[in-house]
Order: sequence, then structure tokens, then C-alpha cells
Amino acid sequence: MNKIEHIGIAVKDLKKANELYAKLFGEPHYKIEEVESEGVNTSFFKIGDNKIELLEATNNNSAIAKFIDKKGEGIHHIAFDVDDIEKEIKRLKNEGFKIINDKPKKGADNKLVAFLHPKSTSGVLIELCQEII
Repeated sequence: MNKIEHIGIAVKDLKKANELYAKLFGEPHYKIEEVESEGVNTSFFKIGDNKIELLEATNNNSAIAKFIDKKGEGIHHIAFDVDDIEKEIKRLKNEGFKIINDKPKKGADNKLVAFLHPKSTSGVLIELCQEII
């Protein structure tokens, strides 16, 4: 793993959250993107070398909708940048981590992504991200 790629925050209302975080960071978001396969709209902020991803559910069956129903708005996941996501998935499986999706899938912000189950990471949802070239 190279670095923290971003921190994901689940929100009920992306428009309101964008306004709030723009005030907090002193800059507007740089991108809004729908990830239809995950049932979310995302918005990204860049603060120095760091990124924050806001996630809003687009349907009641999405993981974000279920997360908000269960835990409320807040930090949803921490994403880490990796050079070779398939190699990293294999390494982590061999180390005993539970992988939610064995094959990477297309995520937001031009990334391939895979998730580690929070039950194997002390309650934290971990996302692996590899830039699509």
C-alpha cells in the first residue's frame, strides 16, 4: 500500500454536504460522479495531497443507504492506493483478511476498487484503489 487515497463519508444529501464541506475546506468539490453499480453519487474534494469522497445513496438498497440507516452519516471507509490491486487482494487473502469482492471493479474517480470486510479489519471498511491507466 502506498498511501491513503481518500476517506469516504456517507451523507444523506450530497448538495447540502457539498455546501458544508466547501465552507469547511474553503474550496468547492472538484468532481461529482455517479457509480450506478454501487447505487451512489460521489463528490470529491482535494485538500493538499488528501482527498475526501462524499457518498450519497441513489436507492434504498445501496450499501450507503443501509450504512446511514444503521449508523447515521459519517466516516464510511478509508481507501488506500495500491500499484497492483489483484496482487494486493491475493496477498491480503493469504494474510487471512476477508475480501468482500475477489475481483476488482470499476469505482469512482477512474479507479479499480476492492473492499476488505470490517470484521477482519477491527471494524473499519478498507478500500483498495488502483488508478485505471
